[in-house]
Amino acid sequence: MGEAIFNHLAPEGWHAISAGSKPIGRLNSDAVALLEEKGISTAGYYSKSWNDLPAIPDVVISVCGNAANETCPAYLGPVLRSHWGVEDPAHVEGTTEEIKVAFETAYGILLYRIEQFLALPLEQLKKNPEHLKAEMDRIGTLLP
Repeated sequence: MGEAIFNHLAPEGWHAISAGSKPIGRLNSDAVALLEEKGISTAGYYSKSWNDLPAIPDVVISVCGNAANETCPAYLGPVLRSHWGVEDPAHVEGTTEEIKVAFETAYGILLYRIEQFLALPLEQLKKNPEHLKAEMDRIGTLLP
């Protein structure tokens, strides 16, 4: 969801690519339905490993949560890193409504944090990686 939300809102020259250490090989149908409901296209997105990225990213933001008792993997490339833990709604079990609420919650957190990130003076911060990291880490603690 983060990739689609970011790319939907991002200014020209900024682009997100979502990847993980253990991709499941398909997009989550609940995530796709929610994004489409919000008017965010999912065309062209697919489940992928970070080993298959087309380029080395400048920034890596991990979003894995820990409710499913998972260890958050670490991308090992030479990049600026931050952690914005968000519980993965795909791990929620319950009624259709409970699952929808979990996806809405994750969406709301991601949307809010991405909006906060994009409100930063990004062109200035690109020249100051330490300050950019501090801002990214701060945003990773915010809730809507």
